[in-house]
Amino acid sequence: MSPLEIVTRHALRLGFSMVGVAPAGPLPTWQRFDDWLDEGYAGALDYLARRREERRDVRSVWPGARSVVVLTLDYRAAGVVRPEVLPPNRGIVSSYAWGEDYHRWCSRRLDELLEAVRAELGPKVEGRGYVDTGPILERDLARQAGLGWFGKNTMLIHPQHGSWFFIAELLLSIELPSTPTRVPDRCGRCTRCLVACPTKAFAGPYVLDARRCISYLTVELKGSIPRSLRPLVGGHIFGCDICQEVCPWNRKASETELEAFRPRPDLLAPDLIALVRLMPEEFRARFAGSPILRAKRRGLLRNVAVALGNVGNGEAIPPLLEAISDPEPLVREHAGWALMRRAGKEAVDALAAAIDRESDEHTREDLLLSLEEARRGSHPKTAFPPTSA
Repeated sequence: MSPLEIVTRHALRLGFSMVGVAPAGPLPTWQRFDDWLDEGYAGALDYLARRREERRDVRSVWPGARSVVVLTLDYRAAGVVRPEVLPPNRGIVSSYAWGEDYHRWCSRRLDELLEAVRAELGPKVEGRGYVDTGPILERDLARQAGLGWFGKNTMLIHPQHGSWFFIAELLLSIELPSTPTRVPDRCGRCTRCLVACPTKAFAGPYVLDARRCISYLTVELKGSIPRSLRPLVGGHIFGCDICQEVCPWNRKASETELEAFRPRPDLLAPDLIALVRLMPEEFRARFAGSPILRAKRRGLLRNVAVALGNVGNGEAIPPLLEAISDPEPLVREHAGWALMRRAGKEAVDALAAAIDRESDEHTREDLLLSLEEARRGSHPKTAFPPTSA
């Protein structure tokens, strides 16, 4: 059995979905990434720019690399369908975050894979595993390894696996034959992903402006969600699947039977009222081992407040009145905006009182804007419909 066959056999045994190999060397798509950064499309993702040069070649990350084993992991749980229409006060979590944190799952399996390879090929084989953890252009390496094409929504798409998969890499110190058979672009004339995006986050086909992406706004952005985009976020509280859900290649995409990615019962249509009342210790306990911890309590409750402003009903008003006094300024700010959209005169009184006691200048300015809109009654009465796509 060849070294590549050994690596592939163990990778599939451990639960990975696809295996490819890219050469350790300069990436032909790096310039496109560099230009994207220069356009400012990365928003506040400063870490991408800080180590941009290292992403040109994986040997900048680890000089010992001779081959890059690229692995994918299907994460869409088999037989699970999100409700097409959600009732009021229910939110939307991206399907990749329904179960276990994939960083932890993949990291453990990458360690096991390296151990298995070393056991068969000898202890001199060295390796480094990565999954969203280093300056590596993972999607670009996967394309080079023949695992898909770049879709117009910038996701990597495979004919059988769609785009519902994570990407991980094992850099090895041995030469493996590359699997460079490129998968041709099969998007054709389809523009469903571009049209469906509620925030118009695509500057054009194959170009994402992260600053407008719901996933960026609800996960990566650490500060305030721009007021003009808040109504367009709808009921999303962590990530977004819209551009994947409308993609024809995902209609029959492979699903996973792995228990780790079965959805937690409370994440298919989470109760926003319960979430906006979470105390810090409750937040940590409820989302232990979940990707949602990345948002931190203040980020999640910021998102929940916005969602309640969009898809909440009268039952959302009491918890929002509580949230406007939350210890976190970010939560107070967005709870005030949500009240402005939901509570009428009650919002005017609550916002005026909140402004009087607000010590954070930025939060106070945003609350003042919400108060002005509440007094004018100029805010939209309806918002993004409470659906999953």
